[in-house]
Amino acid sequence: MKPIYILNGPNLNRLGKREPEIYGTTTLTEVEAMCREVAGDRPIEFRQTNSEERLIDWVHEAIDEGAGIIINPAAFTFTSLALLDALKMFKGPIIEFHISNVHRRESIYHRSYVSMTATTVMAGLGAKGYPLAVRALESLIADERR
Repeated sequence: MKPIYILNGPNLNRLGKREPEIYGTTTLTEVEAMCREVAGDRPIEFRQTNSEERLIDWVHEAIDEGAGIIINPAAFTFTSLALLDALKMFKGPIIEFHISNVHRRESIYHRSYVSMTATTVMAGLGAKGYPLAVRALESLIADERR
């Protein structure tokens, strides 16, 4: 069974401490545990980086090895054409994920390059939305097999 890649971009290593009024108090370690629990037997590659280069390398790895991608690109959502180009090469389902509702925030957060290729977007559910994204991705993967 191919793994699901859950890729997290810059500053998400500070989850639980950074702007808790926006992002809550759940840590990234807790998010990973929630995702692994809901995934059951499905392998998970759960990763976080502050480096655009590393994030793109992981997308390349997912192209070869992954069943689907959940990506919270954080600030790279709004700035990285290179990330968009990498994601366009992935043939499976992609969920763009944001903890906050980016559309209720400042206008600089309203244009996502990732949305141009993502299968779907989930935003505003808080950290508890990650396991929902895992379930949704499992459903999308199953639909592709039919």
